[in-house]
Formats: sequence, structure tokens, C-alpha cells
Amino acid sequence: MHTVVVKLKSVSPYSQGKVIRTPREERETAADHEERTWRERMHVTEHGFVQIPQMAFKNCISEAAKFLGIQIPGKGKSTYTKHFESGVLVLEPLILKTKAVDVQGEWLFVPSDGKRGGGSRVWKCFPVIPQWAGEVTFNILDDAITKKVFTQHLEEAGKFIGLGRFRPRNNGFYGRFSVEDVAWE
Repeated sequence: MHTVVVKLKSVSPYSQGKVIRTPREERETAADHEERTWRERMHVTEHGFVQIPQMAFKNCISEAAKFLGIQIPGKGKSTYTKHFESGVLVLEPLILKTKAVDVQGEWLFVPSDGKRGGGSRVWKCFPVIPQWAGEVTFNILDDAITKKVFTQHLEEAGKFIGLGRFRPRNNGFYGRFSVEDVAWE
């Protein structure tokens, strides 16, 4: 097993879209409920700091492996996808230096069912973090994933897959990041 500590830095804003679970109060309109609860769309620590969940990084690099489809030398048509899906772990979230109470919201007129092209639309507010940076620890369990292969996939993940709501993989432009450093142990 290898432990890899990477330093990441945002290239575009980051936004989250977690499901709001707080029910509407009696006689509260949908608009008032949205205004009151939109900050619940963020993943927040017990101390009020915004965090990027560990699975966001895990899924990001797994999606990059699927997207790139790079073949493993000497293994025929076999690609790295299954190796990244089952052989990479991220156990801790990235806790940002941003407090949830300080995050600004972005109001958008979006499909009410959450699907692109939906018929009816409603106003929703999504949190937007203009810049972020930090260290994420990846645990590489599969020896087929070398430092060069890992770094290539992570760099491409930052360009073409992204993190959060409205990321490149979902036809957006938020959530892009650059890889500032890779410490392979």
C-alpha cells in the first residue's frame, strides 16, 4: 500500500448541492423555506467549516480513469478503471478554511425535478466557494497504480471531471482544480 498526500488548489469556484432534509414549517412557502435552509446544501463539520467529502475525491479519480480509458501496458485491452475503482481509498474529507456562515449563495432558476430540460422551474440557492486549497490523502492499495499513472489521472480529473455541483463531468465548469504537489510514500 502507498500513502499519497496531494496538494490541490481550485481553478474555478466550488459548489455543493446536498439534499435539504429540514421540512417546511406550517404555512411556510417554498421560497421562504429555500431562503431559510439553503446553507444545508453544504457539507459542514461540527465546528462550522465547509468540507469536501472524501468520496468526492475517490469518485472524481475513478471517473477520470473511466473517462481516460488508458490501457495497462502488457495487459491487452485492460484499462486502469477497475484498479482505481477498487484500489484507491480516501478516508478523510478536505476541511476548508471557510465557515459555512460566510459562504455566499447563488440563486438559479432550475428544473423543479433536478433533471436538465425539466418542464417546471423553481428558484434554488446553491452555496459557492470562490477559492479553496488543501491536502488530501489517497491510499493506493493496487500496485498496478504507479506514481506516474496516479498523477496523470488526478491531473486529468481536475481538468475534466471536477468536484461538486455543476462540475465539468456534468456539463458545468465549477469544481476544477490543479495538482500542486504529489508526495508518494
